[in-house]
Amino acid sequence: MMDLRRLALVVMTVAVTVVGEFGCGCFGNVLTLNVLRKFAGHGKNLSALRAHDIRRHGRLLSTIGVDLPLGGNGHPSETGLYFAKIGLGNPSKDYYVQVDTGSDILWVNCAGCDKCPTKSDLGLGLTLYDPKKSSTSSLVYCDQDFCTSTYDGPLPGCKPNLQCQYNVVYGDGSSTAGYFVKDNMKLEQVTGNLQSRSTNGTVVFGCGARQSGELGSSSEALDGILGFGQANSSIISQLAASGKVKKSFAHCLDNIEGGGIFAIGEVVSPKVKRTPMVQNQAHYNIVMKDIEVGGDLLRLPSDIFDSGDQKGTIVDSGTTLAYLPSSIYEPLMTKILSLQPALNLHTVEDQFTCFQFAGSVDSGFPVVKFHFEDSLVLTVFPHEYTFQIRVSTIYIF
Repeated sequence: MMDLRRLALVVMTVAVTVVGEFGCGCFGNVLTLNVLRKFAGHGKNLSALRAHDIRRHGRLLSTIGVDLPLGGNGHPSETGLYFAKIGLGNPSKDYYVQVDTGSDILWVNCAGCDKCPTKSDLGLGLTLYDPKKSSTSSLVYCDQDFCTSTYDGPLPGCKPNLQCQYNVVYGDGSSTAGYFVKDNMKLEQVTGNLQSRSTNGTVVFGCGARQSGELGSSSEALDGILGFGQANSSIISQLAASGKVKKSFAHCLDNIEGGGIFAIGEVVSPKVKRTPMVQNQAHYNIVMKDIEVGGDLLRLPSDIFDSGDQKGTIVDSGTTLAYLPSSIYEPLMTKILSLQPALNLHTVEDQFTCFQFAGSVDSGFPVVKFHFEDSLVLTVFPHEYTFQIRVSTIYIF
């Protein structure tokens, strides 16, 4: 049984795997984070993952280095969402935060928080950050540079010793609110020869005083979100501004063993292929040029891959599946299925089109290649855009 929307998952997951063929290791001036999957174990159905992505899309804000070792994988039954364990404060305490390239601030739940989760169904112990118990913490005030830069100017009513507040309301109705603090963030810096050493960077992040919606539920609860967006308030921007790293990142996701690595800064070795980001976009956009199926380029409208406003291919580590517009998705699936015209298609979970198949999927279906700017090609084999469910002859795209 194969779900025709499965292919989209692999597109997003692998498109950001810039060091996959060399293994998940980085040398050079980079920082690392350990990242784990958000939904551990088997049994997550596709409907639940798609529902998560719908909520997630509503959360997207329209607005030398570190390696973060990753855990998790890209299988829809186990989800492709990742989170990392970071250290904050002095003495340093560990916090589990979602690694998110689609938002712009790091925030963690703080002591005294209203309606913050106290337990997590992910099997993690949650920790509240208490700035009073860290010897290196300090408050951020509304007249300081970080606050005025974050809000593009002085806040109305700002006066000395008034804390800089944050309040983010996401499209799914969930929200987080609190105030900004400055403190040490413990990082692992790559030194070469597969070695690393601990280093501290001083960063500004949100101290969560109130959560609502999914952010306050125990089913997906974490200590916070680690924003890697493009704004000056994001962690990557702050580390780059302080001279800790260059303002670039890469992540390698292992879809066999699970996990991977999130590298902040310039990757010197191994040699990686690159595709540039589209400038002046709210999110990290890259340019897709063509899609090749079984050696043939799809015949698509000439403007379908335009990267202008509200267009382009967004790379977002917080989304499980990848999504294609119907003008691309339909001819792509037609071409993929053309080698198997006798397949009996049916629907499961009221939304996924599936079919039974006996034999090797690599022999029965075509290789798909996604072509990006600067001759970067992402090759996806049939066994990578399908996965097996229930019995040996039943698969899902």
